[in-house]
Amino acid sequence: MEAIFIYWSQFLHFMNSGGAIMWVLFFLNLLLWYGLGYRYFTLKRGTKGNIRRLIEKHEEQGESKVYVGLLDYAVHDAILAAHTATTIASKPREFIHDALFPYLIITSNYSVLVRTIVMLAPLIGLLGTVIGMIETFDALQSSSMFSQGDSIAGGISKALFTTELGLVVAVPGLILGKILDKKEEQFAYEFEQIVDIISTKDEK
Repeated sequence: MEAIFIYWSQFLHFMNSGGAIMWVLFFLNLLLWYGLGYRYFTLKRGTKGNIRRLIEKHEEQGESKVYVGLLDYAVHDAILAAHTATTIASKPREFIHDALFPYLIITSNYSVLVRTIVMLAPLIGLLGTVIGMIETFDALQSSSMFSQGDSIAGGISKALFTTELGLVVAVPGLILGKILDKKEEQFAYEFEQIVDIISTKDEK
């Protein structure tokens, strides 16, 4: 318990050394990693292999197929949509697109949030830098500037801490966000493959 209290005190000291901007960046960091975590676990592909083989497996195994990822559920719903379209003598492509549209929404969830935080974090860190430098110059302008060592050091420290935390938030978010965006694009491409394969199969 004492160790937890010590770590907590050190954390509060570090955060307060950067002023209110540090808490804003800390909150943005929590939001960023929540969004990245959600996208990471959502964008799990599921069964390995090419799309055509995956569709064949679902058609062969039916409801007994084990669903291990987003793509498995998408293929299952696309097959059901194609059967429904065949039953009512309608175009299967439109039904399949409608069935896959919710999955397109799921794959893009929190992508805007991640990109926004990655863009804002360095700017907010820069704002903290400006505030810290203003405090430093205010201390230098004081008539007792030579006794203001703590104020000058505090201002510079605040400037450096906020800049550092802004980059710590933005850089990992930028890298991981790009990786997850690539996975989202891959899903969109695979959904188009599902539509093409199932609809052309039903049209034969």
